[in-house]
This record gives sequence, C-alpha cells and structure tokens, in this order.
Amino acid sequence: MFLSALLAAAPSPGPADSLGEAAEQAGNAAGWVEENWSTWLSTGLRILLIVAVAITLRYLIRRALTNLIDRMNRSAQTVQGTALGGLLVNAERRRQRSEAIGSVLRSVASFLIMGTAALMVLGAFKINLAPLLASAGVAGVALGFGARNLVTDFLSGVFMILEDQYGVGDSIDAGVASGEVIEVGLRVTKLRGENGAIWYVRNGEVKRIGNLSQGWSTAGVDVTVRPTENLERVREAITAAADSLAKEEPWSEQLWGPVEVLGLDEVLLDSMTVRVSAKTMPGKSTGVERELRWRIKRALDDAGISMVGTVPAQADGGSSPDPTAGMAAPSAYASATSPQSLAATPIPPATLTK
Repeated sequence: MFLSALLAAAPSPGPADSLGEAAEQAGNAAGWVEENWSTWLSTGLRILLIVAVAITLRYLIRRALTNLIDRMNRSAQTVQGTALGGLLVNAERRRQRSEAIGSVLRSVASFLIMGTAALMVLGAFKINLAPLLASAGVAGVALGFGARNLVTDFLSGVFMILEDQYGVGDSIDAGVASGEVIEVGLRVTKLRGENGAIWYVRNGEVKRIGNLSQGWSTAGVDVTVRPTENLERVREAITAAADSLAKEEPWSEQLWGPVEVLGLDEVLLDSMTVRVSAKTMPGKSTGVERELRWRIKRALDDAGISMVGTVPAQADGGSSPDPTAGMAAPSAYASATSPQSLAATPIPPATLTK
C-alpha cells in the first residue's frame, strides 16, 4: 500500500524526456559506428584479400600440377610409339602412377592452402587460436589411433607410388597374394591371380614385394640324363636346340642373351643334371623355359640320348624279357592238402555224449 502511494506521487516521464533518451542513444550508436567503421572495413578487406589469394594460389598450383601430369603422360605416349616403346614404357602404368601422384599433391596443396587461409581468417576476427589448435591436435591423435590401419594403408600407398615399386602390368609376389597388377590405388592394390581370381591387397599389409617384371628375367632349365651318357654329345644337342630357338620369332626378341650351358649341377649314382640358363625379357621366362624344354627333349631324342625316367631302348636281336620274371611264387596255402593248410585248419570242437 505504501509502495502504491509512492508510485502515485512520483511524476510520470513526459514526451520530452523520451525524445532526449532516444537522441542520446542514437548519438552513442553513431559515435560507436564512427569509431569502429575503419576497423570493420580493414578487417573485411583483409578477409577478402586472404580468401582471394588462397583461391588464386590454389587454382594456380592445381593447374600447374595438372599440366605437369599431362606432360608426363604425353611423353610416355611418345615413347610408346617407338620401336622399343612397348619394352621400356608401360603407358597405362605411367598414366595411373602420374594420376595418383597428381591427386595426392593436389589434395595436399589444397589442404595446406585452405587450412592456412581459414586460420588467418579466424585470426583476423581476434579469435584466440591456441585452444582451437590444441583441440585439433587432440582430435588428430584420437583419429590417428582409431584409424591407424587406414592411415598405414594410405602412407604405404603413397610411398609405393613415389618409389615406383610396381605398376600396372607387372607380375608381383606380395606374400599374401601373387599375380598381375591391374590397378594401383592409394589404399588397395588389385591383382589378377593365375586362375583368374582378383585379389584386393591392402597396401599396409604388404611386408615384402617381389617384382618379376622389372629389369630382366632368367629362364632356367634342368636337363637330367643318365650318368652313362657322353657329356659332349649332351652339350652339342642342347646347344643345337638353343641355336634354333634364338633364330626363330618371337623367341629371338624375348631372349636378351645367349642360351648358356652352365655345366653339371648335380651328379648322383643314377642320374646327372645339366643346368641351362638364359636372360629373357621381363615376365617372359616361363614361356621361354617351356619352349626350351620342348626343343631340348626333341634334340636329345634325335641324338639317341636317354633321359632319366624313360624306358631304355632294347638292342636289335636281343632276347625278350621273361614274362614270368615278375610273377610271385605259388603259395603253399593254395593246396588244401599241403601241411601248411592242414596246420592252419581250425580244430573242430569235441562232441560231449552222456
């Protein structure tokens, strides 16, 4: 009741007081804008400049990387059109490798440029970046522990492509799988197995790589003959077969060196092994070995040289082997009246009579 009386006695604000307060607030606002408009303008221009420089730099770098990759592909196609281009350059392998490297470089460049620009924009707004960077570091560590397999696969793929360990068309032995490489990725390598199966091998799981298509291959053939054969005749037959192989197509292109008879590799009581070797085109050693075995076998047969495992030839006019020589002697148990049969006959049970 006392409060209501005081409110009734207090004078009510008039229209002049309201207009004065509004004018004062408008003046304060105008003064605040006048004091800070230059800061806003400089901050906005700075942000626009940062964004424009980042976008321009990102565009220029990505374009330069794309032109570099295209130039590498054009050079590979030019070499591919020459006489030895098919042997020295695999255009598909070069293309996929260059595209993978270009993709990685473009992604890294975009991440660095745009990330730096974002941090500079936040700094222009007077935002303390220390807590943000600390949180980003903690999140990065947690993500690294949670997705360590993915990170391992990615890093292994990057170094594999940069070091050119293998590429499309190579025959490799990755330990967990082997076959021909049909696709190379940053995380997974795709192989075509011998039976046609496609293997997806994670790059982080590959501990060793055996590339069978780099440099040159070696075709090795072991010729096993009887120890009684004349070694000079064996050498002459093998040399004749190798010379005929080196003069015919397409084996003359696949052989990168002469077929060499290395000598005796093993001497046993019932056999001796002659080692034959030749340097071939990468990935062609298997076909050369098969053709070389075929020709060596025919040359040895023409020379009358027997190999281990074959039936020896019989001399003319010789007596034929006795067909009963391999038969076993008759058993004593075949006759029911023989002492052995009688001894083995069970004794009949005795008959009990009362």
